[in-house]
Amino acid sequence: MIVEQIYTGCLAQGAYYIESKGEAAVIDPLREITPYIEKAKKNGAKIKYVLETHFHADFVSGHIDLAKATGAAIVYGPNAQPAFEAHIATDGEVLLLGDITIHVLHTPGHTMESTTYLLRNEEGKDYAIFTGDTLFIGDVGRPDLAAKSTFTQEDLAATLYDSLQSKVMPLADEVLVYPAHGVGSACGKNMSKDTYDTLGRQKQTNYALRAGLTKEQFVKEVTDGLLPPPAYFPINVQMNKEGYDAIEEVLNRGLHALSPDAFETAANEMDALILDTRKPDVFTKAFIPNSINIGIDGSFAPWVGTLIPDVKQLILLVTDKGREEEVVTRLARVGYDYAIGYLDGGLEAWQKAGKETDRIESISATELAKRLQQSPLEVVDVRKPTEYETGHMENASNVPLDYINDHMAELNKYSELYLYCAGGYRSMITASILRARGFEKLVNIEGGFKAIAAADIPCSAANYTCKSGK
Repeated sequence: MIVEQIYTGCLAQGAYYIESKGEAAVIDPLREITPYIEKAKKNGAKIKYVLETHFHADFVSGHIDLAKATGAAIVYGPNAQPAFEAHIATDGEVLLLGDITIHVLHTPGHTMESTTYLLRNEEGKDYAIFTGDTLFIGDVGRPDLAAKSTFTQEDLAATLYDSLQSKVMPLADEVLVYPAHGVGSACGKNMSKDTYDTLGRQKQTNYALRAGLTKEQFVKEVTDGLLPPPAYFPINVQMNKEGYDAIEEVLNRGLHALSPDAFETAANEMDALILDTRKPDVFTKAFIPNSINIGIDGSFAPWVGTLIPDVKQLILLVTDKGREEEVVTRLARVGYDYAIGYLDGGLEAWQKAGKETDRIESISATELAKRLQQSPLEVVDVRKPTEYETGHMENASNVPLDYINDHMAELNKYSELYLYCAGGYRSMITASILRARGFEKLVNIEGGFKAIAAADIPCSAANYTCKSGK
């Protein structure tokens, strides 16, 4: 028996490959399906099942393409109503895979079709559960994504409690827990950095599984402090439920090398958004006017999904050389299928063609301290409210990047704004968005709050010790 977790850090997503006696199953695959096919081929195995734990909101699954390419059956649990051919399993149904079995445990609550798959080994012993978004390491799935007029998030939370108590908690402590996500995902609020654990440890450490927890307490704690989900979540659910373009079509559409002239024409005539995926410290020095910087080496796809409202937005790419396909692929993971080309030769080619560039001033925390001694500054902290409350620069306002499109009117377009985040990634995204909306006086603080706290700059701190001691 082979059980392999295939974890993708930028999405905080776990897919799984299971194999026994020449038969394989893939659980919650990513959209690029080649790695799963190649793994099975290398092992001389045939993919028999593509198991979906639910209709995912935070990424587009590769279930349809993988089934077409291998002949595997797509399997969902009860209540699922996909627009394509799939096997809708019943609660308690047993799927045979070589010498092992996979048992379908319907665990609604995160969504009403949410299903946990229990793997029993060759001896018939419970070995692992693949919980999707029902149970995470340190948390459980948020119960608001499937809320409708007929049931509230409190209704869903109560249903999730019943699912956990009746289907998961009775299992043995040594059973392994393999969730669909880890820390960094917006599908939960208290996830661990660990990507798997034993159920026994989760019973001891996960607040939502603690002994004596009543349904009323569970509902209150699970629903407390939920932030609004990213805008792309319902669109991804729809794509996973109804279907999407094959990944090959998406790549063919996006991997068009465009000369500077052709790139400029497309930007001007097709209302395409220019997405620059280079590092923030490179972007700040020179970029195409009105382009948005979301660096490929950060949490790229989730930020694209959060900040670009329309998944059908035409996108032109500025990338580091050789990373064009990676960028198009990672866009497709969250349903942004309409990249229409990239700047051939990158920004260097653009500059050689004599075309206009823009820049954003970036300064060190040391330089910031000097300027603060000369006069008060208007400083904006773009981190999440929980980060801001933990510690922030004195007199800094909090305008989280997550909601920048909704709160831009709160910022003075004519003032000089100093922007910081934790380390510089989010503040440069913010700066690029503001610059594209007409904010001219922007200064990015390099190194973010970490650098600010290490410098002699006053800050307010609940759980953070600043060098200044304030």
